[in-house]
Amino acid sequence: MNVSDIAALGARIRAEVAKAVVGQAETVELMLTALLSEGHILLEGPPGVAKTLLAQAFARTLQLDFGRIQFTPDLMPGDVLGANVFNFQTSAFTLRRGPIFCDLLLADEINRTPPKTQAALLEAMQERRVTLDGRGEALSPRFMVVATQNPIEQQGVYPLPEAQLDRFLFKQVLGYPSLFEERAIVESFGLRSGQPDAAALGVQPILGAEELDAAAAAVRSVRLGPEVAAYVVALVRATRESADIQAGASPRAGVHLAVASRARAALEGRDYVIPDDVKALALPCLRHRLLLWPAAEIEGRGGDDILKTLIGRIEAPR
Repeated sequence: MNVSDIAALGARIRAEVAKAVVGQAETVELMLTALLSEGHILLEGPPGVAKTLLAQAFARTLQLDFGRIQFTPDLMPGDVLGANVFNFQTSAFTLRRGPIFCDLLLADEINRTPPKTQAALLEAMQERRVTLDGRGEALSPRFMVVATQNPIEQQGVYPLPEAQLDRFLFKQVLGYPSLFEERAIVESFGLRSGQPDAAALGVQPILGAEELDAAAAAVRSVRLGPEVAAYVVALVRATRESADIQAGASPRAGVHLAVASRARAALEGRDYVIPDDVKALALPCLRHRLLLWPAAEIEGRGGDDILKTLIGRIEAPR
């Protein structure tokens, strides 16, 4: 598979997802980029903006093993990872695999579970393996987490640990649709109040494991020149030098931004990265990795505004 094939494949996936979800083109683009980058994505938005349906429709286009966990306050690590269960017939322990053993995991309302259970995802997201009773168990090499969370509710939710946030390639903030899009949603889905089903809406699987592996390999061949690499580093380091930011982005953020820029270039049909690729992905790649000083928050300077100022201040290579 070459770069031109990836661009065509991206167009097919966008068309299939559009059968179930009106709008959210930017989010679909970031999910595609995360998929080809072998990364994870966090979707944050108010209830009813199709976060779950978007993840389901996206997963439907992939002929991969799909799993879903509805995170709740009483969820335990064993409910996610699985456990060794004693079999009385064989007098031996048997591994009962949890829902995390899949290719694409929808972690729905991930911030509703306590830190103890959230921590169960750390090893899986970073190393694509889990440890059960001291024994390592490999996950799928294509393991990807699509997590959702609601930023409005303050009761019964637990902020994600910084270490876990840093393992997400992107954090995408979903807003309400435009007037035109909302009218289309009501006209298309206003027949019943239940959750629409992606399969019933005509979304078809079009991508299998072999194609996905070939696409990811092609993305790794996209060239990122030294000038663009220096631009990535300058953006990441600028977050550590801002007077408004208490803790900036980690070196992992620079690696993630470089990998994602390669994937975006491939989706655009190019075998080389340009500064615009980096600039377009800098905000969703860095926004969840910053810890602001309280003074900035009190004065109303949000993380996105501070990041946009920093991105505009760093000169891109020509």
